[in-house]
Amino acid sequence: MPHLTVDYAAPLAGSLDPRAFGLELHAVVEATTGATTAACKTRFRQIEHSVIADAAGAAEHTDMVHIEIRLLAGRTAEVKARLADAVLELTTRSLTPDTGRILDVSVHVADLDRETYRAARTGERS
Repeated sequence: MPHLTVDYAAPLAGSLDPRAFGLELHAVVEATTGATTAACKTRFRQIEHSVIADAAGAAEHTDMVHIEIRLLAGRTAEVKARLADAVLELTTRSLTPDTGRILDVSVHVADLDRETYRAARTGERS
């Protein structure tokens, strides 16, 4: 915990370094929420197809990024809003769409239910 999911349009794959971006996301989460970077888990999913609005005009040339952040319940709406703003700023600063394309970024911060969330880590590192 926290769990982060970054969905991004396929045309952005060339300008996105998942490891570097993920580590920057973890630092923003820690600075904003107090969660440790050691607890952060981020996955990246490339979007092969998406439809934005009516898919006409600019929407046809728009690359989408959506970041979902799930935190253990208990943080205030203000903290979650600050986190969403910081991640939005980081993303728009870090990702550059190809010439003639538009970047559409959204961020959602949600709670993980403390009563039902479970996690385990097994195995040994040699």
